[in-house]
Amino acid sequence: MLKLDKAALVVVDVQGKLATLMHDKDQFFANMVKMITGAQILELPILWNEQLPDKLGETIPEIKELLSDKLSPMIKSSFSCCGNSDFMAKLGNINRRQIILTGMETHICVYQTARDLLMAGYEVYLVTDCVSSRTLENKQVGIKAMQNAGAKATSIETALFELLEIAEGEKFKKIARLVK
Repeated sequence: MLKLDKAALVVVDVQGKLATLMHDKDQFFANMVKMITGAQILELPILWNEQLPDKLGETIPEIKELLSDKLSPMIKSSFSCCGNSDFMAKLGNINRRQIILTGMETHICVYQTARDLLMAGYEVYLVTDCVSSRTLENKQVGIKAMQNAGAKATSIETALFELLEIAEGEKFKKIARLVK
């Protein structure tokens, strides 16, 4: 079960023209905004990644606006975020073992990141409504591969309410409004 003091959100490569080619892109983008906003309400650490932005473009504006006030993206060339020493150092520094994983493409960068995190002993919670690929089939293949490797499938609402644990307080009210 996700716990506030053990969890962190990882955002993988939601950027450039490639993002506009994702299956059901408008819903995917809206879901990413909800998940990131929810993580910010809950004050979770967020690790933001970009794959070769000089070639693929920057993070889409909807997400960049949410993150750029407090964070800068970690630039990577490896498909897995774990291939980036900056990512691994920041991950180690935040001392969180539960990783809430989001981004694109499900069957490539998200999958390889999940696999490497699992092999390193992290718990991976894959937010299935916050991942996408160019085709639905590739998204499904990626999700299945991550589950077979040991990732736990979750959704925005499941993850956020699991982290809240109780239906009271200002954070609960903000999360309830966010997911309506």
